[in-house]
Amino acid sequence: MEFCDDIWAEIMPLRQAILAQPFLQELAQGTLPPESFRHYIVQDSLYLAEYARVLAIAAARAPTAAGRLEFSDGAKVAVQVEEALHQAFFAQFGVTPNMAKVSLPSPACQNYTGYLMTLASTRSYEELIAGILPCFWVYWEVGCAIKPRAVSPNPYAPWIDTYADPGFGEATARVRALVDQAARSAPAPLRTAMAQAFRMATRYEWMFWDSAYRREAWPI
Repeated sequence: MEFCDDIWAEIMPLRQAILAQPFLQELAQGTLPPESFRHYIVQDSLYLAEYARVLAIAAARAPTAAGRLEFSDGAKVAVQVEEALHQAFFAQFGVTPNMAKVSLPSPACQNYTGYLMTLASTRSYEELIAGILPCFWVYWEVGCAIKPRAVSPNPYAPWIDTYADPGFGEATARVRALVDQAARSAPAPLRTAMAQAFRMATRYEWMFWDSAYRREAWPI
């Protein structure tokens, strides 16, 4: 079995916990409090700015042309999503440019982006791209899972449509292929480290939505 299939099956309980998140359940029903989505979209804009940097580092470290192209394109798309989807939601939910500018990363956002940057700066390329993949794959699964049951009209429809779009699924498949390719030639200890990076990033995905639902702030 390929690395990605193996780790994806292993984390099934975590994936089920993500799909059961109140944030996502209520988003699909269109009943998510605007305050929770506002918290999420501001934090996600901060996250994507850092994620784009991590993708750019992955592109620079990639040993193949395919990897360099995919991760550099991914960095560009992350910025484009921030500019398009987020700006539209900022206007819809009353987030001014200054509000976004002065917002601080929540503990969950800071920890997630800090973890990815640690992978980018101190760990192997293989671990880095394994940690990058959940942001693609988890969002693709979430988008596909909630789109068929989402109510219409829905104030969050553009978000759902973005992550259920076949083009996003194709990008996810390409990153999966790069991770599987890297894992095939990796010794057992490195594959173990890749699996740990994938698990940790997926846990942070759960934490990110949970923190948005609770509108998490720094306790002190």
